[in-house]
Formats: sequence, C-alpha cells, structure tokens
Amino acid sequence: MFRHTKAVLEKLRNVRLQGQKLSWRQRSTAVEEKTLHYIAGQQIHGFTVKEVVAVPDLFLTAVKLTHDKTGAQYLHAARDDANNLFSIQFRTTPMDNTGVPHILEHTVLCGSKKYPCRDPFFKMLNRSLSTFMNAFTASDYTMYPFSTQNGKDFQNLLSVYLDAVFFPCLREQDFWQEGWRLENENPTDTSSPLVFKGVVFNEMKGAFSDNERVYAQHLQNKLYPDHTYSVVSGGEPLAIPDLTWQQLKQFHATHYHPSNARFFTYGDLPLEQHLKQIEEEALSKFERINPNTQVPSQPRWTSPREDHVTCSPDLMAPDPSRQNTLCVSYMLGDITNTFEAFMLSMLSSLMTSGPNAPFYKALIEPKIGTDFSSVVGYDGSTKEASFSIGLQGMAEEDTEKVKHIIHQTIGDIIEKGFEEERIEALLHKLEIQMKHQSTNFGLSLASYIASSWNHDGDPVELLQINNSVAKFRQALKENPRFLQEKVQHYFKENTHRLTLSMTPDDSYLEKQAKAEEKKLQEKINALSDIDKKEIYEKGLQLLEAQNKTQDASCLPALKVSDIAPTIPVTPVHMSDVGCVPVQFCEQPTNGLVYFRAMCSLNTLPEELKLYVPLFCSVVTKMGCGSLDYRQQAQQMELRTGGMSVSPQVISDCTDLDMFEQGVLLFSSCLDRNLPHMFELWRDIFTSPHFDNEERLRVLVMMSAQELANGISYSGHMYAMTRSARHLTPAGEHHETFDGMEQVRFMKRIAEMSDLTQVTRMLPRIKKHILNPDNMRCAINATPQQVSKSATYLESFMKDVAANRKHFKAVRPNIIKRPLDVLSDSGPSRKLVHEPNFHPCYMKTFFQLPFPVNFVSESVRTVPYSHEHYASLCVLARMMTAKFLHGVIREKGGAYGGGARMGGGGLFSFYSYRDPNSVQTLSAFQKGVEWAMSGQFSQQDIDEAKLSVFSSVDSPVAPSSKGMSVFLSGLTDEMKQHHRERLFAVTHKNLLDVAERYLSAGHKTCGVSILGPENDAIKKDPSWVVK
Repeated sequence: MFRHTKAVLEKLRNVRLQGQKLSWRQRSTAVEEKTLHYIAGQQIHGFTVKEVVAVPDLFLTAVKLTHDKTGAQYLHAARDDANNLFSIQFRTTPMDNTGVPHILEHTVLCGSKKYPCRDPFFKMLNRSLSTFMNAFTASDYTMYPFSTQNGKDFQNLLSVYLDAVFFPCLREQDFWQEGWRLENENPTDTSSPLVFKGVVFNEMKGAFSDNERVYAQHLQNKLYPDHTYSVVSGGEPLAIPDLTWQQLKQFHATHYHPSNARFFTYGDLPLEQHLKQIEEEALSKFERINPNTQVPSQPRWTSPREDHVTCSPDLMAPDPSRQNTLCVSYMLGDITNTFEAFMLSMLSSLMTSGPNAPFYKALIEPKIGTDFSSVVGYDGSTKEASFSIGLQGMAEEDTEKVKHIIHQTIGDIIEKGFEEERIEALLHKLEIQMKHQSTNFGLSLASYIASSWNHDGDPVELLQINNSVAKFRQALKENPRFLQEKVQHYFKENTHRLTLSMTPDDSYLEKQAKAEEKKLQEKINALSDIDKKEIYEKGLQLLEAQNKTQDASCLPALKVSDIAPTIPVTPVHMSDVGCVPVQFCEQPTNGLVYFRAMCSLNTLPEELKLYVPLFCSVVTKMGCGSLDYRQQAQQMELRTGGMSVSPQVISDCTDLDMFEQGVLLFSSCLDRNLPHMFELWRDIFTSPHFDNEERLRVLVMMSAQELANGISYSGHMYAMTRSARHLTPAGEHHETFDGMEQVRFMKRIAEMSDLTQVTRMLPRIKKHILNPDNMRCAINATPQQVSKSATYLESFMKDVAANRKHFKAVRPNIIKRPLDVLSDSGPSRKLVHEPNFHPCYMKTFFQLPFPVNFVSESVRTVPYSHEHYASLCVLARMMTAKFLHGVIREKGGAYGGGARMGGGGLFSFYSYRDPNSVQTLSAFQKGVEWAMSGQFSQQDIDEAKLSVFSSVDSPVAPSSKGMSVFLSGLTDEMKQHHRERLFAVTHKNLLDVAERYLSAGHKTCGVSILGPENDAIKKDPSWVVK
C-alpha cells in the first residue's frame, strides 16, 4: 500500500497508549522489569545490546541492539501488552517515477523460497489471528508490520514476513500482476485491443484522482528537487510502464538487505525468542554490505521559488469558480535532531491548530478559501522537515492577497508571540495523548519512530517525550522570546521556500487519458507480431496461474482449536443519576475519565434530519455560555481530551426493520478536570451560540470541502451505503447522515448566500436532541474515579434539568428495550419499528471525475441474533479469500474487493479503485455461484473462521469497554452465543445461506457505482444516474 507519509506520521499525535493488562496503579510491570536486566554489551543470538532505557511515561522499557554480522539495527519495546507487534523497514530511495519500491512491496508478498505458493500474504490473513497485517511504501522507506495477541501466531507470521522480504521469488508473473503489463483487454481473445493492466498501475491511477494527494505529491517533489524526494515513490501512472522486471530484482538486491534494515518488536513476548528466530531464519545467511542508501541533505536555495500545477475540477466543490489551491512550504532542519523536531511540531500546532491560531484567524476566518491546503503544518516524514501553510477552495484573483497574508502573519507572530495559556493547552493535549490507551500502540510507535530512525536518528530519544517537554518548558522560561526567534529563523529568514499554486483544468482528465493512450500506442508500435503473440500467450499463462487452485499447505496456520472458546466478561452496572440512566464500567483508564451520552432523535421532525450531521459538527465549535467560540476552543483544549458529537444509526440485533437513531456525545478528561468538562457540556446544553452566521459559514465551508475531498479515498464506503439505502429502514438513515445524499446536501448549504435558514434550524434541533428526557449516559473510569464522576454528572443533570421537555415521537411504532438485561422494569432504549417496510431494488450511478470505479451490491439478509448470521459472516470471509480477491484484484486489476457481513443484516459486495464497473457486478454474481457449487474444503472454512475471529477478538481499549451493550444492547451473553454459532458453522450451513439469501431468485438487493462517465450505464434505463 502506498502512503503519502504526511498523514501517517503526524509525529506526536500518533502516539496513543494501549496496554490491555496495565495495572490499576502506575507502576512498572514484570515484563518491563525483566527487560531492565539486560546490560549494554551483552550478546544474545548474534546481537549485541547497545542500550537499555526505562521509559516510565509510556510504561515501557526500550532495548537497542545491533546485529554483529550484518549491522542490522534492532529496537525492542517491552510493555505489558498482549497485542505484540513486529515491523521491519528498509530505507528505499528510488531515483525515478516508476514506483519500483511500491511494486516491490507488493511483489515480495507474492511468494518466497520457504513459502513458494502464490500470495502467501493474503493467504495468511485467513490462517492467523492477526490484529494487523500490511505493508507501506513511504517516500524513503518501506515498512512491513504485523500484530497479534497469540504467541504461536506471532512466530508463524514472523517466519512468513522474514522469508518474504529476504528470500522472495519475485516471479515475472507476479510482477505483471502486481506492477503492470500489456495484455489483451479480454485475455482469451487475441483480437481484443492491448491495454495496460496491473494492481499498482490502477491503485496509483486512483490515488492521482485525488486532488489533495496530487497537490501534496507535487509540493514534496518540488521542495526537495535534488534527490529521492523529487520522484513519486508510489509510482506515477504513466512512468510505471517503464519499469522492467530486471530493474525490480536489482532494486531488491541493493535495498532489501539486513545491513539496510531496521527491526522493531513490541509487547509482552520475550525478546530472546524473537532474536533467535530472526537470526536463524534470516540474518545468519547474510554478510555485512555497505547499502549506500543514505539520503543527502537537500542543498538550500539562496532565493525562494514559485511553481504551478493543474488538477481536475471537483464536481462536488461548493463553488466551481473557487477551486484553486495556494501554499507556501518551508524546508526546515534535520528530523534526527529530536528536540528541534519536537519544538517545530509544537510551534506548528500553535500557528495553525484551532480558531485561536494566528493562521486560522488570518486565512480561514476571512473566508478567502474553504479550508487550509491539503498539506498544512509540520511534516517530519522527509530527512529535512517542512512546514506548509496555505488555502484550498480559493479564487485565482486572491493569490497575491493570500501570499501577503502569510508573510504578514509570520511578522505578527514574531512581534506578538503566543499566549501562555495556549502553550499550556497544547502541553495538556500532549499529556492526555500520552495517558490515553488505544488498541494499536505498537503500530503507532513503529510509525512514530520510522522516519527519524530511517535517517539514523535515535529512536530511544524519540520515546522519551517528557525529556523534550521539560527542555521545551526550560527554553521558554530562560527566553520568553524563544518561539518567536525560531519563527524568525525558520520562516522569516528562510530562503528555501516554495510557493505552489494549483488550478483546475477542465480538460485535465482528457489530457491524462490522451497521455496514457499515447504511451500505450508507443509501447504497441514497438511490438512485432511475434511480441504480440507472446503477450497473448503470457496473458493466458497468467490467467491459468490465477485460475489454478493454490496449494497453501506449505504455510503455517493456527487451528480453530487455538481460539479461546469463551469471551472475557466485561462487568458493567446500571444506575440512575438525576433521572437519567447511566452505565458505569470500571477500567484501568490511567487517570482519564471517558463520558458518553446517547440522545434520541425519535422526536425530531423529519424535515430536520438532513441537518443533524451539520448540527453535530458545529455545536461544540460556535461558543457557549459566556464563552465565544475561541474561548470555548481554548477551554476544551485546556480542560479535556476533546469533545465531539456524532450522528448514530444503530440496527437492532433481532429485527432488520427496527433501529435506534440518535446522536452520541463523547468527551474525556483527566480526573482533576471533571468539573470543568461538565461545565462545558452544561453551557452547550443550556446556551449554545448559534447566531454567529460568519462563524457558521466558516464551519460549513470546511465541512463541505472535507466531505468532497473524502470521496476518492472512501468511495467504496459511499457505494456500500448507497446500495443499502432501500433495503432496511436504518439504511435510509445511513444514507441521509453518512452517504452521498449528505455530501450533496452540504454542497447546497455551502452554496447558499444567506445562512439564516440554517441558523433557525439549529436551535430547533437542539431542543429535541440536548434533552435529558431522551438521554442515557456512560462513564468509563477507574474504581476510584467512578463515584467522583457520578457526583459531577449529577450536578450536570441538575443544571440542565430545565432542558427536559417531553415531545411526542414522530414515528408511531416505538419499541422499548431494557438497558439493564437483569431488569425489564427499568430504563430502556427506544427503537423505531417499521413493520410495514418494503425493501426495493435500485441501481444508482454517480458520475465523478475519477479514472477508476467504486462498485457495491448489498443484499438484505438477517440480524445479528439470527441463527444464520454466523454462517453469513464466515461465507463473506471465505468468498473474499477464495474467489473474489482473485477475480476482482488479481484478474480485474482493482486495488481491492470482497464481501462483508454487516451488523445491520446487510451482506455487501464491494470493489475499490476498480478499472471495471458492471463487469465487477458479474464477478459478485459468479462469487455467489461459486459458493453455491460447494467447491470449498473444510480447510477453507476453518481459514474463514480464523479470519472472522481475528476481527471478533480484536483488542478493545479500556475507554471503549462496555460500549457494545451501551450503544447496541449487545450483551456478553449474546456475543458468546454468536461465538458458539461461529465455531459450529458447517459446509452445509454455508451452502444453505448462499442459496437462501444470495441466489438470483431469492435475494433482495441494491446496487451502486461511483466512477467515470459510463455510456453503457447511461443507455440502460434500469439505472438511476446522478
């Protein structure tokens, strides 16, 4: 998978703490203490310990080692966390746009010396209980991480990963499939035209249909023009066909060597075991080399530069005449200077984050553009970091104005500096991030250290975040103008800065298509008749290989018997606080309190429904009580870990025509800030500010722009939501809140010249939603904090009691479900029941400016508690692994595709960044026919079960424990019942459910495609074209 690393390595923001086994008190654990016994100079399985450091802030002990024979670097983070992670990264520095590191990343996972079957990577997804498996190509490194909670599984995956990266087969056929190939459009018809195919080729065509992504890529290439950052490591679509198989193999030989590798392991498994396996299975077979992959420093410019690029127009943008982007990007210092990088990251947040930031005030609030440019703030993913500031969604005539504002704002910052309270708010945010325990801490840590370590920075120093905080505080104490002087140095006096503008070109896609056609014709014209015959024969050989049933017996696998038969119980207890039901869940939350409130939408008039997502996005951002929106933002940063409101549509576990609709309030805080957090919620409930139309317009423009930008990345989700729209009552609401209907609605709102109508709607919505009469709450905290939280929650309920109003439900059929499974007479969830709902078949096509498609078909089946639900879950995983992956990705060239069974009773097929459209719908149907033919083995079924269980048993953070029962009424007992049904699924069950729910004569389905202009669909009257 190609990653533009800006989003991935948002330095400190990605550090989230996990630790399912963390003790209630903050103390070092047995895992950490044992690791502290290692000493520098100690030799273990061919490695020498270089450093052992306790990092109490992150509850871990770091051990840094070097491999004696090859010089491979190794970091182990010992932590009392069962979700163990392994990662290996290589410094990969391409010097052209062919995407060689990206195609290599795909191809090494297609078979290796010890595991020569095709595609062991995807096969291991179904032979393991991994909580994460993937591979990433960044600008200057390639990373292969996995995580699992099972020790045997860890060893299995480690063996497959080591063999893949160090001893891959790199077959020419795999290069054709994953990279690029010339092939007949129909591989079995020699008269069909030759076209470009390949998974990475289509993935990058899809990636380059995203204007934000195009801009970010150009910005990096032009800011660092003298070495590896000047090229597209993922591959520029028109340059990919210049890569040869020989060049791919050569790149592997020079870059995928232990002397160019960095190993990282994390968790509670013993270090010695990892070192022994890595030495025996891989490193012992290599000698040290000089990989010569260092990235030299970019020579600094003596004067600033300007450049211009074009992109495709955005049909979903609020204003067609304002689609320009302009950004000024500054090259900063070397990222291996840990403190300087920390300081610049903090400085960037102070300059750009939130409504109190100088650049927000200067650029966003005057409404010159819709939002900051796609690249904004500090980026530490290249050897020398950068800072970028600019706007998207602006008019071309405002170009000079924006440049002047950026220059002027830097001058103002140097003159005025930053308020002390803003600096404290930022450090408080960092403190919360370090205390919060997420489920993927190992992966976040691997990403956090990757870039600096890649350039020989010290990863242990990076982990000691509190050292940087202390140094930061000391620097400010010694010199109150410390940050202003840094702004003067890095921005005012910096001549290595690039101003890049981007404008839409109506013929952009047409030009790209012509350029691709020209490239194709050049390739074809160079072919002799013998070459064409060989291409046809190779196409048939590839098709034969893809169709051949693979023997995966060489791969290690867990057995279904390795899966725990029962789930761990999560105790919760219900109470009543201020006449509102509250669920308490005692958890090791590390000093944080997590508050949620579910507010029903049952009384909200139908005409207000479309406005609910907008209400949710603005209600915490417009000011409340005595605070204007800037003061509110400051207080939220200073006192909480964030406050959010989001729309919810939750299908019932027992009936497809029943659902709950509401909005979910969520916030967290350190226990010392409990009164302040509830004061902020009180003011939002009693006196939110909805009358500031200027502020509302800023938020509306940003929201509309964000939705429009997200389609090219999440097109398959929009397609699935749309295809399910007419199948269940909940589906209609999902489309209203989260689908293309909401994207188009926000576009219309953003186009309004007068928002008075909207400002009138918001208080009406608030009366129905922020109403204690329609509300239930949940608190997750340590036992010590639970009673304290209840006290402040009770005080909050008294303060908002005046909001309690009884409105009549809009829908007639409201069904009550008890919140406390042990008491039918207590408080209840109020679900909407539509017994007369009739699902209908509809095919919808959205024409969008993308060169690839997102295709979905959804089928109405059964709810969670139904006896057939487990069989459908297993069937979806098995169809994906054993049929759809091969047809949609390997043969069809889409980046991804498969089937999934949703909790709302919808069985959904999908494809992602797909060169095909209606042909993929045929592939879905062929998948059903395959399932009904029963041509699958017990091994296939067991693998599908493993895949399902890896999801069912994925780690849950302490902050989220008990949420399935709070939100969905899904009890531990129901989950255990589902678990037992999963274990019991048989071959006959799978045949039965495929026939009963998915066969052409029985299924109730909907279809949706998002993609480029499609004449065949337009001419077909059965399609609704949007």
